[in-house]
Amino acid sequence: MLSKKTIEIVKATIPLLQERGTDITKRFYQIMFTEHPELLNIFNHANQKQGRQQQALASAVYAAAVHIENLEAIVPVVKQIGHKHRSLGIKGEHYPIVGKCLLQAIKEVANAPQEVLDAWAEAYGIIADVFIQVEADMYKEAEEKDWKDFRRFTVVKKVIESSVITSFYLKPEDGKELSTFEPGQYVTVKVNIEGEQYTHNRQYSLSDAPGKDYYRISVKRESGMNETPAGIVSNYLHNYVEEGSVLELSAPAGDFVLNQESKLPVVLISGGVGITPMMSMLRTLEYNSNREVYFIHGALNSEVHALKAEAQEIAEKAEHVQVYTCYSQPTEEDRQNKNYDKEGFIDLAWLQSITSNEAEFYFCGPIPFMKHMNGMLKEWGVAPERIHFEFFGPAASIE
Repeated sequence: MLSKKTIEIVKATIPLLQERGTDITKRFYQIMFTEHPELLNIFNHANQKQGRQQQALASAVYAAAVHIENLEAIVPVVKQIGHKHRSLGIKGEHYPIVGKCLLQAIKEVANAPQEVLDAWAEAYGIIADVFIQVEADMYKEAEEKDWKDFRRFTVVKKVIESSVITSFYLKPEDGKELSTFEPGQYVTVKVNIEGEQYTHNRQYSLSDAPGKDYYRISVKRESGMNETPAGIVSNYLHNYVEEGSVLELSAPAGDFVLNQESKLPVVLISGGVGITPMMSMLRTLEYNSNREVYFIHGALNSEVHALKAEAQEIAEKAEHVQVYTCYSQPTEEDRQNKNYDKEGFIDLAWLQSITSNEAEFYFCGPIPFMKHMNGMLKEWGVAPERIHFEFFGPAASIE
């Protein structure tokens, strides 16, 4: 239980965190990776370079300060981050390191007096305990499924889905039973790339339904393997991982999952590689469901549109499924073949013409796409509890 004085001091730092939060978290990561370079084997280097991890942590610290009197309010955020931590292998013993480096960053960036540092040390201890307990439960759940940390999987099939996306079908190397998962969840893939000093971890959505004897991930090739960390793992997978290769995976994780209890229609909206968790949901709703399903995908054109034939095949077999395609830059061949439903971006008027706002909406894609979708659905009056979305990588503001 935090003292009244500690709560008052922490709340008094809210304006500082609003103004300098990202500066503090940037310095925090610099300190932590300098003093503990071994942690670079866990954290996503690309997110560090792009600044997304720093922004996400700044938002989390700010939220903790705002809700310091009622930390129950941040439990949904804790669980979301906890899934990512468990998937990456971040454990309780890492939290004292984080606390020490965070306090040092606050001291340096904000020139904070000892009173503020002491208050944040006390508050951090309470907040860290919440994270540790939530994540401990997640580790226990994974271990109960006979999955401790990372398991070795063999690539049994590799399929080129488009000019930028390739699917990898994976089975456990030991031949043991495959854990089930919730449609929409992801796995962390750990790779050791020749010439790279540190291990690289990336999280990829599972793109098929649970209940199969394999997992499938569909990976977009990011640009610049030798120029930016963003492309290192995806290019490695595309260029060097073949059928028979072995990859290490952590147990499925994530809280962006299909609500299978709802009876409302389901609208699945994706942009680019955001189609991957949506395909898992679609394949789950393909059978044993009477709910209307609207599967809407936006892409540049057919050259980069992955899994299109698979979605259309589902719609042909399942009367309750409708599939729509939007191309923002269709090729001449696309226009001649009329193989899309809308040219341009998904807009509210078009969406209203095919479905109702009395539905469960799920969307995933690039951040600008997500912000557009969220704003559009709010404008349409969709209830907040029926708007579900997933960020690839650290969470960002969707406003």
